[in-house]
Amino acid sequence: MTSCYVVHEAPVRRVAIFGGTHGNELSGVFLVKHWQENGAEIQRTGLEVRPFITNPSAVKKCTRYIDCDLNRVFDPDNLGKQITEDIPYEVRRAQEINHIFGPKDSNDAYDLIFDLHNTTSNMGGTLILENSRNNFTIQMFHYIKNALAPECCPVFLTEHPNLKYATTRSIAKHPVGVEVGPQPQGVLRADILDKMRKIIKHGLDFVHIFNEGKEFPPCTIEIYKIMEKVDYPRNKNGEITAVIHPSLQDQDWQPLNNGEPIFLTLDGETINYEGDSTVYPTFVNEAAYYEKKQAFVKTVKVKLTAKGIRSSLS
Repeated sequence: MTSCYVVHEAPVRRVAIFGGTHGNELSGVFLVKHWQENGAEIQRTGLEVRPFITNPSAVKKCTRYIDCDLNRVFDPDNLGKQITEDIPYEVRRAQEINHIFGPKDSNDAYDLIFDLHNTTSNMGGTLILENSRNNFTIQMFHYIKNALAPECCPVFLTEHPNLKYATTRSIAKHPVGVEVGPQPQGVLRADILDKMRKIIKHGLDFVHIFNEGKEFPPCTIEIYKIMEKVDYPRNKNGEITAVIHPSLQDQDWQPLNNGEPIFLTLDGETINYEGDSTVYPTFVNEAAYYEKKQAFVKTVKVKLTAKGIRSSLS
């Protein structure tokens, strides 16, 4: 018997696993290439699961991107651009990916995309949520968090009125970012690889039992919601004048209160956080974000509740 608090959701039939969106984040590259050769581990009855290297040229050169960040160009302007000789490689590639797995915002788009990333920050195995009203994805994250317990699995909500990401995974009806670290760029760590692999396993298990007709009751998860990006202190020439304070380094997801250190200048001066409430920094000292003028991201801890769900075909 189905409860009145349960929403019927369409079954998930087509799933993609993206690796190499950034060519120097090697866990996803390594796993996707492995699954392309031997995909038994990711197959589930009734599911089409397609592992895919999104930025092969960047992967070949072991660099984040060739011309621009592939994970920021899945917006209508770039996806609709006319192909010319001087169009950035990643914009051309985005259009190709959109053609294969989209079109974005259409009924023909893939149901679910896991986009695999590494971070140099101490974020552990983080799940990235783009829509706070997506009951299916919240239920999946609840399942994954419980399956991994007692290991921590933070959920990072990137939904914000003034911050638009236009991510590679946003083609899908249910986009899922998987961000695992700390791991240096261009390096493979077995423990980080294992965390990523387990997240994908549990995510696919959830999809399978959802498609089989299991009803998931309403659930609540704790998430970290993005509030603001914080830049490094800079001089009039735009050069960085302070580094992340040792007290903040590696403290992703830990509370930061008014008056606590965030930066340290080369003259030994400590710069403290000024804020009215506790925040939870993440992407602390991320190597890839120096070019984006971002020292860390401020988040707040909130709770999200999803309605109960059941497959509409069960």
